[in-house]
Amino acid sequence: MAGSTERARHWQYAELPGVDLLRARFVEKIFVRHTHENFVIAAISHGVEVFHHGGGDQYAGPGALALVNPDTPHTGRAGVPEGWRYGAVYPSPELVAEIAAETTTIRGTPGFSSPVLDDAHAAGLVHEVLRAAEEGNALAADTLLRVAVTRLLRLNGGPLPQRAVHTAGARIAVRARAVLEERMAEPPTLERLAADFGTSPFALLRAFRDTYGMPPHTWLTDARVRRARHLLDAGSAPAEAAVAVGFTDQPHLNRHFSRIVGVPPGAYQRERKNVQDADGRPDLPSRAWQNRQHSQT
Repeated sequence: MAGSTERARHWQYAELPGVDLLRARFVEKIFVRHTHENFVIAAISHGVEVFHHGGGDQYAGPGALALVNPDTPHTGRAGVPEGWRYGAVYPSPELVAEIAAETTTIRGTPGFSSPVLDDAHAAGLVHEVLRAAEEGNALAADTLLRVAVTRLLRLNGGPLPQRAVHTAGARIAVRARAVLEERMAEPPTLERLAADFGTSPFALLRAFRDTYGMPPHTWLTDARVRRARHLLDAGSAPAEAAVAVGFTDQPHLNRHFSRIVGVPPGAYQRERKNVQDADGRPDLPSRAWQNRQHSQT
């Protein structure tokens, strides 16, 4: 990432399939409202992160974890002038369900109950997962990840509530989302979309926001970035991915991609092409990061 104060590395480790990894330090970075397909488990090591979640601002400082369930709208920004530094793992819902079934008594779809958990031990485990991945220690990375997820689910886990689609408004929102997914590159206007479902634009807007936590245009931008990530993972060039998902050009994709993923699409794809690139440098050397974390706990 360009700049002397903000750095980020977003990568994958081949021995942890279905898990994204991140080390970052942000000062002025602002994550717009967005969602993730995977769980977010972010361990703060310095500073404070503020993220809007569930109708209010949440604060996570050193030794705390920011925890976000899949498809849950949230934002992100610095809570102090010096910003925040953190390491994060993004395990897939399938992996978390597998761990929950083996190590907890949670029934139904597992998830996190509270978006912030103060637990220095779990935070340290997250940083150790990242260190093991950086050093190519597959056994340690897999073991520590499973231990960390188990601990978090036991301390702060439960079954996720099922999204209700019983009301007429919710049913229309579901249908509208399907249309936007199908016509992502050339979406209809809000007025056209509402007319197709026999409702008014503002009624559709309210129903969509109540069902998915964001208005249709914000959801569409988030969905475009999500699909662009899949295209980049499959080898598409950023410029090709931009046009395929409906952005006007690559700079348009760059702007939204960085505001949601945290790194530009080019940097994101370079890490994906070589998931064990020894030249990829974290924000701090891995042992220094761990030692600093341990000095706080």
